[in-house]
Amino acid sequence: MHKIYLYLALILCSLRLHASQLTVVVAVDGLDAYSLNELQAYWPQGGLRTLSEEAIQTTVTFPHLLYGGSEALATYMTGVMPAEHGVCMDAYFSRDDRQVHPLLVSSDKLGIGTKTSYSAQALLTPTITDKQRIRNADTRVYAIGIHPEATMLLAGHAANACCWIGSNQDSLRWVSTAYYKEGLPDAAERMNASGRFAQIAQREWTPVMGISAYMHPTAAEKSKSFKYQGARYLPSSPMANALVAELAVQLQKNKQLGEGHHHDYLMLEMTVVSPLTQQDQIASAEQEDMYLSLNKDLGYIKEQIEKRVGKDELKIVVLGLPKHGIGVDHLQALNMPTKFFNLDRSVALTSTYLMALYGRERWIDGGYGQSIYLNRKLIEQKHLSFETICQQVADFLMQFEGVQTAMPAAHCQTNPILHNSLSRTFMGDVVYLLQTNYRLTANQIIQGKEREETLDYIQDYVQPSPVWIWCGGPMPAQALPQDATQVDKWIE
Repeated sequence: MHKIYLYLALILCSLRLHASQLTVVVAVDGLDAYSLNELQAYWPQGGLRTLSEEAIQTTVTFPHLLYGGSEALATYMTGVMPAEHGVCMDAYFSRDDRQVHPLLVSSDKLGIGTKTSYSAQALLTPTITDKQRIRNADTRVYAIGIHPEATMLLAGHAANACCWIGSNQDSLRWVSTAYYKEGLPDAAERMNASGRFAQIAQREWTPVMGISAYMHPTAAEKSKSFKYQGARYLPSSPMANALVAELAVQLQKNKQLGEGHHHDYLMLEMTVVSPLTQQDQIASAEQEDMYLSLNKDLGYIKEQIEKRVGKDELKIVVLGLPKHGIGVDHLQALNMPTKFFNLDRSVALTSTYLMALYGRERWIDGGYGQSIYLNRKLIEQKHLSFETICQQVADFLMQFEGVQTAMPAAHCQTNPILHNSLSRTFMGDVVYLLQTNYRLTANQIIQGKEREETLDYIQDYVQPSPVWIWCGGPMPAQALPQDATQVDKWIE
């Protein structure tokens, strides 16, 4: 009888998952499964409290490299890996000018409220919402976010509209792109015009509790607490979550999302990444405070939308997005020191090596991510074997401290991680993988000076990412997927 009851309960739950009229997807930057469990005592009420009691919960891992960028969200949204969806990192190396360019920046469409325009053209596969729009053109999809890249991926190719928080040069307002037909949503335009956006953005951020009540205050926080005034740190503050939450509620109300005879989607990006964040696991009172703000704002979204849509017609999905993995300082405290591999230095040494073999020419165009890009035109002009040079470079890289494996790109299918992680569209000619205790660094120009910066190479130490699915109330436990590429089926 118990097995029969469980079977019927699973069927009922499955029906409820597919019957909802509005799905709200909340992708949260830096949301960490361990931290969620640790902070449960802080949630007497609120969105995280409700979800922890009533949602189906699981943790997932990603079968590809993570850089703390948009690659994880693209995998969630498409159900395939970077090798297919094309979002390997937030930028790519162009052979045309030998420069690194933002992946989703587009010159084809104008920005709205911003000089920079974005599009989803570089996303090579349809998202969850794209598929829904293909099946039913009446389905409406709106995305609201903090950063343009995440917002565009949540919107997909076929959304009605999207908007994100403008950068400092764009002033305090919602901005968007003409890539979507509706442009900047009306509700966002009203928040801009009324000054409501600026009012929320300029709030003072101080702890909501006494600093001694937090579990992980830093020494500086114990001494001086923390305080942020104005909008300088807006994308990494509770005000960013508050802006997303308020606009989400207003947009649902104005568009009556989920109140018609078709299924609508409201896609949101929120964050628990504070200015001090160096790892996803909580290590400061600021990060704890971000979780408290997320709890409040998720509760507000759920309460307000549920009033109009109805509990049985609403589904809320919360997705954790890895951003920093486990911090270097934390690993060193556990006698697990992290070392660094400088990409630019390795490219320079490899270039010198090829000059010694073939003469003083520019044999390498550059390097980015897990790839070395050879000067194909020069190799062809010199009538040299491209395959031979690729293998020579791979063999040379294998002599570098920290390199686990290196191979010509044509052979990367023999390594599952590299094969899953690199899109053929932007893949270099020689690819490599670092050992687990190494992190990738590169030289970047910051304020006119070149300095070494860590690329968030977190694959080997990243904690499992949390996924919560709520459908109107307590639900029987189900066997949710442990692979991030399967989450899209549950959102649908």
